[in-house]
Amino acid sequence: MAVHMLKAVQQIPGSPDAIWSFFANPANLAKITPEAMNFQVISDKWEKEIYPGQIIEYHVRPLLGIKMYWMTEITQVKSGEFFIDEQRKGPYKLWHHQHHFEKTEGGVMMTDLLHYSIPYGFIGSIANAILVRSKLRALFEHRVKAIERIFGKMGDTQVHIR
Repeated sequence: MAVHMLKAVQQIPGSPDAIWSFFANPANLAKITPEAMNFQVISDKWEKEIYPGQIIEYHVRPLLGIKMYWMTEITQVKSGEFFIDEQRKGPYKLWHHQHHFEKTEGGVMMTDLLHYSIPYGFIGSIANAILVRSKLRALFEHRVKAIERIFGKMGDTQVHIR
């Protein structure tokens, strides 16, 4: 199983508490996801702030407008510092997404570290090379711009995939 990694680092200006509150509320994920993906949280109820063991269900249209069900679990949370979500049901064989928040002068340095794997062996590897990797890069680049629209711009942003 080939495991791929995406890392995005973004400086976000503002109050660390306000920035954490935004990212720790599952309802805000739709605000930083491309509209074309028609991302919807479908869980009946969720707390205002994430917690370990929380299951979040979504509908999303990542490719060709095809509606897909996705379920993630928040596996770890340290309030104000980090949280981790892992796919329980969805398109990936592995999805382990760490979100880290480090207080800096005037804001927060947010680091996303995503490890993912595509199912279907060799065919999945080809799909990743041709389509998935570029779609994920575009998704994270969109997120950078959406976050800048919400909070403002502070410093340079880096998005790397290997």
